Amino acid sequence: MPKKLLTEFFELCPDGICQDLLTEREKKEITNGALYLSGRIQTCERKNGNGRVYPCGTLRKEITRYQAIVKDNRGLGELDHPDDSVINLRNVSHTMVDVWWQGNDVMGKLKVLDTPSGRILKDLINAGIKLGISSRGLGSVKESSGSIIVQEDFELICFDIVSEPSTPDAYLAPDRGPSDSKISLKLAEAKENIIDDLFSKILKD
Repeated sequence: MPKKLLTEFFELCPDGICQDLLTEREKKEITNGALYLSGRIQTCERKNGNGRVYPCGTLRKEITRYQAIVKDNRGLGELDHPDDSVINLRNVSHTMVDVWWQGNDVMGKLKVLDTPSGRILKDLINAGIKLGISSRGLGSVKESSGSIIVQEDFELICFDIVSEPSTPDAYLAPDRGPSDSKISLKLAEAKENIIDDLFSKILKD
């Protein structure tokens, strides 16, 4: 069965509230301008917005493999989804720093990088642009009882930051430190004029 590119969108922090998942070192980094995002990034045994279901055995196998990638400081992701399975280093905006299970949900924490795409991402968040997170992987699917079941050949590639109006309940919540309230950013239509201004600003810097 041929594999195809599978992308899924998830709500990072239910109801816009994230628990404090920062280490003391990360809290110090935030005082110097660093930005972390944390929350739910995948789930198993539950139909998602695309009508697909990831069996827990299939997803756990790939998350275990991906955790080793994160531990090796290679959990990179891009700003927006490309049309293929290759991570383009020129578009990298963040790196996953921790991934773990909480029941059937996969939880994750990422750090926004000081790269061109990372600076754009940070400016988008500060400007109030509403963003989401999405997993990217390759795999085959099979229809069963009204659901699309992801098969055992699934390969997780990465988690990207995206803007996707078709998923209105996916949003990010930045961790800004213990003394600051968490800011929930609900997904909405793209604001092209603001994005263009931010791109121009980054290119001039």
